[in-house]
Amino acid sequence: MDQSQIERINFLAKKSKSEGLNIKEKEEQQVLRKAYIESWKNGVKATLSQASFVEADGSLTPIRRKSDG
Repeated sequence: MDQSQIERINFLAKKSKSEGLNIKEKEEQQVLRKAYIESWKNGVKATLSQASFVEADGSLTPIRRKSDG
């Protein structure tokens, strides 16, 4: 997600509040929002994959995903 896409999201949000959006703009807004959310999720996942716990003895334990079940 680049800066121009974020600016477009913000523009559409402001326009939606002030005068409303046409059908094509609403569809574009939904697509951009989904892409933004997906990008944000991937960033959080990348950050968490690099995180680890510091144990009392000073050793590092990587965070593991909780198993299903």
